[in-house]
Amino acid sequence: MPTPYRRLRGEAGMVTAETAVVLPVLLLVLAAAVSAVVVVGAHLRCVDAAREGARAAARGDDVAAVRAVVGRAAPEGATTAVVVEGDRVRVTVTAVVPPLGPVPFTVRVSATAVAELEPGAVPETAG
Repeated sequence: MPTPYRRLRGEAGMVTAETAVVLPVLLLVLAAAVSAVVVVGAHLRCVDAAREGARAAARGDDVAAVRAVVGRAAPEGATTAVVVEGDRVRVTVTAVVPPLGPVPFTVRVSATAVAELEPGAVPETAG
């Protein structure tokens, strides 16, 4: 009758082999999760920045002031477009985000907010 020690002896190194197979998969899942958090966070910042910009533009602030407001809330390097359409103003904030840091892969996120112009507000039209 074999002893328990002899039975386990034939399985020596199995944990190491299983870890070597599973570890790269776990790292890929972790990288995907971190990337998703980075992209979603940047999108939420674009949404907040577009809303703030639309509020400022609806008050009648000039485009430079709107861009300054958006720049404080938007991700780094974001672009802003301000368009007046009748009695409404539309502000679009777009950013290119590198979700994996130094890896040359980017994702474009964008958000648009629309607000009604305040009575008496004279908007400045610019792109």
